Amino acid sequence: MTAPDPFGADALRAATLLAWTSSPTRLREDAATEADLVRGGYRDRLGTELAQNAADAAARSGVPGRLQIWLDGSDLHVANVGAPLDETGVQALSALRVSGKGDTGVGRFGVGFTAVLAVSEEIDLRSTTGSITFSATRTRDELDAAGLAVPEHGVPVLRLVWPNDLPACEGFDSEVVLGLRPGVDGARLLDELADDAADLLLELPALQSIRVSDREFVRAERPLGDGPLTVVEIDGRTWWQCRAASARWLVPVDGGRVRPVEADVLRAPTRSDEQLSLPAIVVADTELQPDRRRVMPGAAVAHLADGYVNFVAALPVSQRLKLVPVPGFARGEVDEQLRESVLRELTNGRWLPGVGDAMLTPREATVLPGLTADLAALLADAVPGLVVPELSGAGSAQALSAVGAHRIGLARLAELLSGLHREPEWWGRLYQELEPLVVDALAVEELAAVPVPLADGRTVTGPRTTVLGRDDLGVAGRGVDWIRLVHPDAAHPLLARLGAGTVGPGDVLADPALRARIEDVDYGDPFAATELADAVLPLVAAVDGRGDLPSWLGELPLPDADGELRAADELLLPHAPLASVLTADSPFGEVAAHVVERHGDDALRALGVGWSFAVLRAELPTGPEHDLDDEPAWWATLTTDPEVLVAVRDLDLVDQDRWPAALSLLAAEPDTAALLADRDGYTAWWLRAHAHVHGEPLGSLRGPDDRTFEGLLDVLDHPDAAVLSGALAADRVDGTALAGLLLDRLADPEREPSPAVIARTHRLLGAATAADAIDLDELSPPPRVRTVSGVLADPAAAVVLDRPWFAAAVPPELLVVGDLPTAPALAELLDLAPASEGVRGEVVGAGRVSDWDREPGAVLAHVALGRPLPRGVMVVHDRLLVRLSGAVEREVELPWWVDGSGHTHVAEYGYFLGVEAPGVD
Repeated sequence: MTAPDPFGADALRAATLLAWTSSPTRLREDAATEADLVRGGYRDRLGTELAQNAADAAARSGVPGRLQIWLDGSDLHVANVGAPLDETGVQALSALRVSGKGDTGVGRFGVGFTAVLAVSEEIDLRSTTGSITFSATRTRDELDAAGLAVPEHGVPVLRLVWPNDLPACEGFDSEVVLGLRPGVDGARLLDELADDAADLLLELPALQSIRVSDREFVRAERPLGDGPLTVVEIDGRTWWQCRAASARWLVPVDGGRVRPVEADVLRAPTRSDEQLSLPAIVVADTELQPDRRRVMPGAAVAHLADGYVNFVAALPVSQRLKLVPVPGFARGEVDEQLRESVLRELTNGRWLPGVGDAMLTPREATVLPGLTADLAALLADAVPGLVVPELSGAGSAQALSAVGAHRIGLARLAELLSGLHREPEWWGRLYQELEPLVVDALAVEELAAVPVPLADGRTVTGPRTTVLGRDDLGVAGRGVDWIRLVHPDAAHPLLARLGAGTVGPGDVLADPALRARIEDVDYGDPFAATELADAVLPLVAAVDGRGDLPSWLGELPLPDADGELRAADELLLPHAPLASVLTADSPFGEVAAHVVERHGDDALRALGVGWSFAVLRAELPTGPEHDLDDEPAWWATLTTDPEVLVAVRDLDLVDQDRWPAALSLLAAEPDTAALLADRDGYTAWWLRAHAHVHGEPLGSLRGPDDRTFEGLLDVLDHPDAAVLSGALAADRVDGTALAGLLLDRLADPEREPSPAVIARTHRLLGAATAADAIDLDELSPPPRVRTVSGVLADPAAAVVLDRPWFAAAVPPELLVVGDLPTAPALAELLDLAPASEGVRGEVVGAGRVSDWDREPGAVLAHVALGRPLPRGVMVVHDRLLVRLSGAVEREVELPWWVDGSGHTHVAEYGYFLGVEAPGVD
């Protein structure tokens, strides 16, 4: 039975055989061409070409495409739905060089069908409209019957077509059945076709599903939000797709995040051999060479990038840069053209999100590496075209550079901020956000010119000329304008890293610029003076150690009770105790009550406004230039300049009748009380010299526990006498004034000092004279001298004890006793003769000559007294008599004596009196 031939297969076969018979060369050409297509352009494209045909059929019928592939024995079945086989299609298949797709580029069958020959030479095409067969065996038989030799490349299988009556499998419109060549592994072939299924569904949207054996691959597509993107899902994998004017762009997605393609090929619409380095898959119809592997030479591909920017702009902000081609070598001419076109699209398109919801072109964009959300909010209207933080990380730099976005560093940011007017709090938040970006010395240098707001309202360039207030400065520095103090609302540790110094309230108050400001105050401008005072006094209140404040702060003008400006140290607080001890004509005024109410007593007192006595402090003073009363005289008492001068001011303004109360004030304040114990300091010195209590100079009085000059100096009757020790007479003779006073008191018949006080006083006077602590030119010898017995003697009759053996020889009422080593100095002070010069002695009678070490009594005496035994000759007398002449005329019995030749004479009983030879201590 003859099979129906709806497509004219027999006629086509007869025509082809006739052509071959007429021209055997044509046969060889067809065989060679088919062999070339199998080995070259259509190798390993079996699944691609069959899927393409299935997609074309579905598109022509407007139905969702389905393709099913299975193996039945050695036959591979490929069935699809859609437009069935037609005459044009059969002609295209058998013509070898002709495609039936027409101008639309969508059709059925063409030279691509040659791909089936890679696995089969026995091929059926079964369709609902009719079926045909291609067979290498039957073609070979036809050639034998026609007397034609089989070409060296083999028979051209797809040139001769036979009709058959086999239907397509149920549920499908067309079916290709391939009898696999011997040696073709059918199972492996199915695996390879399954591996390609997902890509084919991605490339051929007309296909909805592909089933390979028992595995089914389904393509699902749905919109992604309201934008141009759709979600394509195939076999558990996901892509985001954007349809542009000339192409479809897709990118794999995993967990909602774009996974850029590292390497792919141009898909036109199925995979070609044109290698691409784009981060997205491009599917487009473009002009290919006949084997569909390469783009035709000269074919336009640049236009395929049109609309790519819309694809990128539709992605989430944080993922847009992933679709920017990064710099690299192109993988071919097509890749180069597409890359350049894509980059041109991105460079000129608006797709970069800027801070504040603006959409920017890369040429308008400014990228600050490391930008955070908080920093972006601060810089939104300060830096034009600022790209959002999500695209400003280190990983974005290469992509942004590829599209020409302008990247700025910290130095450029500082430049852009120059001249910007913002509240100090804004600057403080800016420094907070910039701090994590300052990671090294280079970053520090780049921010050297960042603006800094000052407490006085100015904004300056660069932190290195500014200072930060420590925590103890707090808000007290808000009014400071004499130094570049950073506004407290802008202060941040970053500024210190950038070179700003750090100061406390004391540092701010000690700055020379403030002193200059105070000195330049116009006393006719109360507003300016009040403004300066309102800046200074809160700082004074914030200082812990107020004793360290410079004394010149007392020159700060403040209004007095009458509204006139006066220096702070010329004012007293209302009801100040100091006012009660000053003279009636003291120059002090009273500070205005509203100033006290505004700033408080403590700050005003620390500044120098009087409550009690004020203390002046000067570092490294070099002379009497501090406006202290009688300062040059005190300075003359110093041997070296002090490192610090600390002194109570205005002592000369105390009413002389009010010194008891004034001393109580001095003792009550810790700052002044400490100075009362410093004998060498100005304060104690001045009080000793100038202060009087009940008519007595303070320096002539002693403390109640000091008995050094008891009977000569009176005790200070004051409850704070113990605190005033440095301002009272010393327990030594420390100057000409006290020496003169003591000489007068010793000569005063109303005084009754004890012999011990008399001897101690003479000893101290002699020591001071010997040490040149007394100026003898300022003293006159006393009219009477106090002897050791307490008697006032005529200086002409008295002598100073300068040798120990005269102690028993001269009557006590004529003997002035001090210290033997300084006896000459004491004699000079009192204008008296030393005993050794004023009294001469002659031993009466002869004694027994002996040695010190031979006399048991001498040895016992010196051992008992713990003194060394003298050496040499001694003369022992049963009774030692010495005849005196000169100031004393008498003969006296003595325990021991040293004659003019230096020999020691002793009485027997004198051994126990501690007799010693001259020169032995």
